[in-house]
Amino acid sequence: MAARKIRVLIVDDSATVRQTLASILESDPAIEVLGVASDPYVAARRIAEEVPDVITLDVEMPRMDGITFLRKLMSQRPIPVVMCSSLTESGSETLMQALEAGAVDVILKPKMGVAEALAEQSIRICDAVKAAAGARVRGPRVPGAPRPVMAREPEKKLTADAMLAAPSGRAMARTTESIVCIGASTGGTESLREVLEALPANSPGVVIVQHMPEKFTASFAARLNSLCEVDVKEAENGDAILRGRVLIAPGNLHTMIERSGANYRVSVKPGPLVSRHRPSVDVLFRSAAIWAGSNAVGVIMTGMGDDGARGMAEMKEAGARTIAQDEATSVVFGMPKEAIARGCVDRIVPLHAIAQEILRAAAR
Repeated sequence: MAARKIRVLIVDDSATVRQTLASILESDPAIEVLGVASDPYVAARRIAEEVPDVITLDVEMPRMDGITFLRKLMSQRPIPVVMCSSLTESGSETLMQALEAGAVDVILKPKMGVAEALAEQSIRICDAVKAAAGARVRGPRVPGAPRPVMAREPEKKLTADAMLAAPSGRAMARTTESIVCIGASTGGTESLREVLEALPANSPGVVIVQHMPEKFTASFAARLNSLCEVDVKEAENGDAILRGRVLIAPGNLHTMIERSGANYRVSVKPGPLVSRHRPSVDVLFRSAAIWAGSNAVGVIMTGMGDDGARGMAEMKEAGARTIAQDEATSVVFGMPKEAIARGCVDRIVPLHAIAQEILRAAAR
């Protein structure tokens, strides 16, 4: 018997967006568009008739905005929601509120050339919906007050071969300082917040790849910085990895570890998709295996797919300590499951124990 398709309700006031999203989602044999709605009131009536598996939801709509509808939905009938909205400077903060209210993921919808831009993201959109369908929906959380962080300009583009080729150098022998590399995807924004809030101000330096659209990571980092004892910022090319500092990989750019004498820094570069993502957890983890070796701790958290599993295996082989989030606390148990299946994970722990496990592993 064929598996039941994922039923999706599209909520957007733009007829063009509704038509484009419906066409993209219907092109995937695992997805069925249950219906479309031009505003939350129409959506509520559709949900009363038949509950979808996933909702794609715009923010700016007539009669009721998407954030208000999301909060009402999560308090009454939780359904996995993927936000689909423009990410202006102010809008990115709004979408942080959406994730805090319970949205599973975010899709970038530019203000100009919407249909063409969405079509270019067709794989990403279908993946986001499929990941959301298997997500454990969480309730809302009171937001922090993020401070603005300036974005940066990308540097010279690399080829795939140049980016993934092993350099001639080797990881240093064990030093007194450890670095921590974390990879996450669907459900990772709130899970990372919980981990970072539990880290003390003198924690080892941390580099994070969270699958997230361009222009969104600056607001994400600023929000975390307002909530945590550690200093959190969007990574810029050449940033030093320091005790008490957390660097978030910018959306649409790969972030890698490099050695600088006896210290470490990040390299932030454009490049091709790796494991279907940019930034890619595999790229970060592989660079840590090459340059940090046993000085590194690798952590793989909630997310769909297998990004990070190959890189974590290389970290383990290079002597790094490795940690995976358990199934019970993962919003989507895809990435951790793939790493565990490769036999490259030292410890499998629930979300609330990850911070302490990081400190224990780094101090070993």
